[in-house]
Amino acid sequence: MADSPAVKFWSLSELGENWRPPECTGWTGEGFSSLVTTAARFRHASGSEGLLLQSGAISSLVGMRYWSTTHKKWQTLIPDAYAVTNAQGNQRRNDFTLEELKAGKVLYFQQGDNLSGKAIYRLHIAEATAGRLVFDVANVTLMRYLFLPLFHPGEMQSIYYLDRESEDVWRYYSMARTGKNASSLTTGHEASWINRSVAFYRHVAGIPTDQEPPAAR
Repeated sequence: MADSPAVKFWSLSELGENWRPPECTGWTGEGFSSLVTTAARFRHASGSEGLLLQSGAISSLVGMRYWSTTHKKWQTLIPDAYAVTNAQGNQRRNDFTLEELKAGKVLYFQQGDNLSGKAIYRLHIAEATAGRLVFDVANVTLMRYLFLPLFHPGEMQSIYYLDRESEDVWRYYSMARTGKNASSLTTGHEASWINRSVAFYRHVAGIPTDQEPPAAR
């Protein structure tokens, strides 16, 4: 069982240019250039430890697919991803272990995006209990398209809330924000941002990321 997610792309006209993120996110700064929320419910039999390990299995992101509204076909969103030892990303390592994925820990990984290239990201485990998992991700290096800057450090943020509803049913909520000073090349593209957010939900829920139909065409 997995619900089709409820996905919302928020506009500045709805929330205002001075929108402030909820305190529970830990995010600072006002406004956004893109903001997407995703809510769903899914079944997961391996419990909180299994979900926690999955959040630290950076290598499992490789090959994640999404529906490209530009090319009208499924495309690989993440061609490469791996854990690194520090924010400089100069040493590749194996996926994070359960012992490392404790509340309060900050870990780093490198991820390649099909549009914005490679960047180092920070993974912060905010909560990790038997009934609740919260983690957030943000870029720590500049993200570019070809030679053009797209997102400066900290301008691409996402946070994920997983709450146990019953023994093997979990509620999922995520929020993804790009900073208000992000490149104008990244603004708009509502359907694309929705499909990218749904790809991450499907990955967490164990659903093929290129399963028909896409969330937005």
